[in-house]
Amino acid sequence: MNKKIIYIDMDGVLADFIKAFNNEPDDVRIKYKENKDDVPGMFMKMNPMPGAIEGFNLLSKRFDVFILSSAPWNNPSAWSDKLEWVKKFLGEKATKKLILSHRKDLNIGDYLIDDRWQNGAGDFKGKWLHFGETGKYKNWNDIMEYFNNIDL
Repeated sequence: MNKKIIYIDMDGVLADFIKAFNNEPDDVRIKYKENKDDVPGMFMKMNPMPGAIEGFNLLSKRFDVFILSSAPWNNPSAWSDKLEWVKKFLGEKATKKLILSHRKDLNIGDYLIDDRWQNGAGDFKGKWLHFGETGKYKNWNDIMEYFNNIDL
């Protein structure tokens, strides 16, 4: 039986981007205020969002789960930092599940969990689960409740 495919965004869904940025020194926050993605080493400084690691692992038992993230063009370390973050928090098994793309709508799957509509998320052909404060699914408890209540 083929498992349904879930794509999960990294920054703001699996990893707490805003908290990491807010923990930067004042001079860094001022310098990168308009380009937060460009802070060198930023993507290795993020901690997991509450419930994200447990959620990822539980969903991986029932679904084919991938991390689908965009990486900034002006921050070359971001690309390798994202891979290292996945290894550190999700383990070696998840490293080959990492996809970096600026066109999330080109990926074929059933679900996309993302906090923003940019980079093709809003045009994803499957079901987009809008995550975070502005979304319908505010946190990982909401996400897990959704997936616990669907029929496969």
